[in-house]
Amino acid sequence: MTVVLETVGLIKRFGGITATDQVSLKVLQGARHALIGPNGAGKTTLINLLTGVLSPSAGMIKLNGSDITRLSSEKRVKLGLARTFQINQLFAGLTPLESLALVIQERKGHGHCWWKSMGSFAALESEALELARQFRLSDVLGEPVTGLPYGKQRQLEIALAIACRPKVLLLDEPAAGVPEAERQELLESIAALPADVTVLLIEHDMDIVFRFANRISVLVNGAMLAEGPPEAMVADPRVKAAYLGEAVHD
Repeated sequence: MTVVLETVGLIKRFGGITATDQVSLKVLQGARHALIGPNGAGKTTLINLLTGVLSPSAGMIKLNGSDITRLSSEKRVKLGLARTFQINQLFAGLTPLESLALVIQERKGHGHCWWKSMGSFAALESEALELARQFRLSDVLGEPVTGLPYGKQRQLEIALAIACRPKVLLLDEPAAGVPEAERQELLESIAALPADVTVLLIEHDMDIVFRFANRISVLVNGAMLAEGPPEAMVADPRVKAAYLGEAVHD
């Protein structure tokens, strides 16, 4: 299997604190890979390193075999690495349709003419409408983003990431804060993500992790504790002691 995203000995220090400690991770093409660990394990720091928000103190990050360690976040997106956030990062003044159109235009290199009528971009509009359908947004296309139910906002954020046509998608706690009544729709959309998009999921909800992931990496105190298929992680006494605890039983 082809490795599409890899870290080699990744270290991030903040003064005397080591937030990630020699983290080596391989994410295979088409994988549904989950990254789990207790609060303070370094998961968000690792994602920020992968996406270029932070620069590592040491180590290397590779995307499709190429070293991207020092590239900007924008260049990583253009190379196919997209993410969502724990807290929504949306265009508050726009509708879902306008938001999707804006991202698609930017991807196509037409971001400078955002003001033109949607009607002059038939292919763009068609793609935006298809993404809206895929992510259950067709019924709220013309509503202000700020007025959408939270589950719809999370759906839109994932749709915007997919609009970038990523090779690798990092989902940072996509179900966080979503009311129970809206969760099933969101989980169905996540499960239906394109098979050719590799997904790295950061999530605290173990039900979501075990339903979604075919491989799990466990991060504890900034270091990789264990990695393997879900059934192996459930049975691993180190993982139980460090994170799963009484939530998982033999």
